[in-house]
Amino acid sequence: MRYINTLREGETIRNVYLCKGKRSAETRNGKPYDNLILQDKTGTLDGKVWDPNSGGIADYDEMDFIEVFGDVISYNNNLQLNIRQIRKAQEGEYIPADYMPTTEKSTDGMYQELMNYVKQIKNPYLRQAVEYYFVKDETFIRRFKGHSAAKTVHHGFAGGLLEHTLSVVKFCEYMAGAYPILNRDLLYAAAICHDIGKTKELSSFPENDYTDEGQLLGHIVIGVEMVGEAVRSIPGFPEKLANELKHCIVAHHGELEYGSPKKPALAEAVALNFADCTDAKMQTLTEIFKDKKTSDWLGYNRLFESNLRKTVV
Repeated sequence: MRYINTLREGETIRNVYLCKGKRSAETRNGKPYDNLILQDKTGTLDGKVWDPNSGGIADYDEMDFIEVFGDVISYNNNLQLNIRQIRKAQEGEYIPADYMPTTEKSTDGMYQELMNYVKQIKNPYLRQAVEYYFVKDETFIRRFKGHSAAKTVHHGFAGGLLEHTLSVVKFCEYMAGAYPILNRDLLYAAAICHDIGKTKELSSFPENDYTDEGQLLGHIVIGVEMVGEAVRSIPGFPEKLANELKHCIVAHHGELEYGSPKKPALAEAVALNFADCTDAKMQTLTEIFKDKKTSDWLGYNRLFESNLRKTVV
């Protein structure tokens, strides 16, 4: 098995990968070719089939495991595979777990840490709302522990949603201790629940793609609906408190152009937005710099609007 993160420019390889994406296109001269996204647990690799009608390219579909033969090149500072042969792999020729990017941390350990924060929520209504999913719903727990936080960008791996949520809660823990204006119970409950909608927005691995519900509603709206369901199950839940919890989730992207239906109007919503944004950006940098052993400039990055360079320690 040659993992994608071990490939180097100039190599010729034959290996099995998951065909995560397949799209037909044409060159400027009208010649057809195929764009592929190949995946294993270490990441993804762009693939190009410049002659899809050749005898060396067998029939295959998106989400098939395929054996590819081709040359690793560098294009725009990114590796790419020019594919000469494709064969659909058979069961027994691959181990599915090798093709699912997974958190390097213990999901059981992270979940236990998250539960320790749940236990710190003193308000009985907020505590019950969080426990509705994170303690009582076994199906949700199993899905949450193995889910990704994104299709791409950051935490796009199995266990990524849990890893991201725990990091956000830890940032909120610091802010709650540093700034007494913050309601710790509300902030913790909102941080723990802020991305629960992603369990329905994205499908599980290996697909890890947007569901119909995700495309039509998005994880923020889905998450507010899920919190509303939990609130309605708790007799006497204060309406004002329910709206505050929902607002934190509605506003956690911070800006309308980033997908938040409302901008933060509560201090807890502001803190949650900062925590969410900070963890997302730092994890994005982590993934960009992964396996970069030199301090070479990496080029302009649209998310950071800057040319990036890794410091070597």
